[in-house]
Amino acid sequence: MQKVLFILGPTGVGKSDVAIKLAQKFNGEIISADSVQVFKGLDVGSAKVTKQEQALVKHHAIDILQPDENFSVFDFVKLTKQLIAEIASRGKFPVIVGGTGLYIKALTEGYDFGGEGQDESLKQTLDALSEEELLEKLKKLDPQKAETIDKFNKRRLVRAVQIAMEGKKVSSQKPEYDCLVLALTAPRDELYERINARVDKMIEGGLIDEVRRLKRQGLTLKNQSMNAIGYKEVLSYLDGEINLDEAVNLIKQHTRNYAKRQMTFIRGLGCKQLLRSDEAQIERIVEEFYDDKRN
Repeated sequence: MQKVLFILGPTGVGKSDVAIKLAQKFNGEIISADSVQVFKGLDVGSAKVTKQEQALVKHHAIDILQPDENFSVFDFVKLTKQLIAEIASRGKFPVIVGGTGLYIKALTEGYDFGGEGQDESLKQTLDALSEEELLEKLKKLDPQKAETIDKFNKRRLVRAVQIAMEGKKVSSQKPEYDCLVLALTAPRDELYERINARVDKMIEGGLIDEVRRLKRQGLTLKNQSMNAIGYKEVLSYLDGEINLDEAVNLIKQHTRNYAKRQMTFIRGLGCKQLLRSDEAQIERIVEEFYDDKRN
């Protein structure tokens, strides 16, 4: 059975740095499980891995969509399964990195999100709800999706809630992969400091200009990509709804809240949690898993 390494953790904890080092050591290629880095042009606000970092290790699922397109959990699962097969065919070790919990749950536990056999009665029930009611349901079922979805597009809201509600483990399906799932953590104060510093770095690195450029291209909050944290707040600033200090403070607050939700979801997965700073222990665990692959 194909072995796959998952590196999870809240935003800002430093997953990418750890994953690159592990992929270099264990002949790996990285698949991004980030719902924003898939979009071209959303670089600063998504803390996208740089070209220099991508040159160190081959990365996948980055810059694959235009910013006016959409990307669902179902899309991720389909794409990632193809990429795992391609990476394995080259004798490489698949390393999946991200903080989107449902993506990981779908792959590691054999859950089915979307596809054939949709429940028409459920769809009719959801169609009768308002956009606000659908969004509240989605926040409870898939908070990460609720952060990015077009809140004014009822069809997408219905589909997202339906996928989240129908997502279930297929009991007759054997696990497709032998997975090692590691979650990187850090003390809350340290994590929040890292998040605040990263937001300041994004502002200094051109986030305002990046969002201004995307706005000139016609992108609005009706686009999935622009509902990502960092982009929606700067849009409000550019539209004159809030000042720059308010926008920056909101980005920090929303990112901290998001990180807290990520950790809650990760704890629910029951995977092994390790301090981000303990790279030696992380490497030992991965080495044991990888050596078993070769034996």
